[in-house]
Amino acid sequence: MSLNLDAHSSAERAQFNAASAAAKANVRIVDEHHRERLQDIEGLLVAIWGMSPHGAPIPFDLLRSISHAGCNVSAAYTPEGVLCGAAVAIVSPEGSTYSLIAGVLPGIADKGVGFALKQHQRAWSLARGIETMTWTFDPLVSRNARFNLSKLGGVTSEYERNFYGAMQDDINADDESDRLVVIWPLSSERSVRCSEGLVDDVNLPQGALNNALEYGPDSQPALVQSEGNLWCRAPQDIVALRGSDAQEAAMWRLQLREVLETAFASGYIASGVTRTGWYKLTPAATTTQ
Repeated sequence: MSLNLDAHSSAERAQFNAASAAAKANVRIVDEHHRERLQDIEGLLVAIWGMSPHGAPIPFDLLRSISHAGCNVSAAYTPEGVLCGAAVAIVSPEGSTYSLIAGVLPGIADKGVGFALKQHQRAWSLARGIETMTWTFDPLVSRNARFNLSKLGGVTSEYERNFYGAMQDDINADDESDRLVVIWPLSSERSVRCSEGLVDDVNLPQGALNNALEYGPDSQPALVQSEGNLWCRAPQDIVALRGSDAQEAAMWRLQLREVLETAFASGYIASGVTRTGWYKLTPAATTTQ
């Protein structure tokens, strides 16, 4: 009985924190089911990622089916009723939530809407007794990496090479689609703290750059070792780099792939990212969640 009470309390606390995050971002977040609004979500996703030869990132008919099946299509609206963000998730046979996509309109990325959407998904999951959420992201996008690991409380130790094949949308620009698999333990103490706005910030130790093991395509330190941890760097803006120097962007892909795959095979877990794009790689035995 106590376990059920604990689960109920955890779900209620998650709902409160999700509502607080939405209020702070000045949006209203709902589980969307209406046909016309699901069509709007398709348009929003196209506005964020653009069209590929395969069509919209997630087409309306699939959104409609996901919603009808009882899975999650979250939508964020401004006080004026304008759709400004969305997140879509399904439930795996193992009983975890698998987030397919989440994004906000360009220009409001720093307003907290994305964080509020993820907290809404977290509350949605815990209300259904689901304790874990999983998704993938491009390891080169350091801004997303910090959001997923340090701001939400996720961890990763799984690297998937060319997960989708060559990407042809407006953002990925024909790059290979390597992905990190995030595991978000929704009820961990770390995730609870993060849900209350306490970012699990990490910082490169002072003097760490003096212990460089590898240098990046920009000739600056890109892999260092300090205090039993490894730190590896991703470019601060890979999207801009792809546009200005596709060859250097491809070199970053290969280097980060080799570093992360080797570290994960040696038992390290990526548990945080600095504001300047350095992944903190911690031995699994010492990682706390």
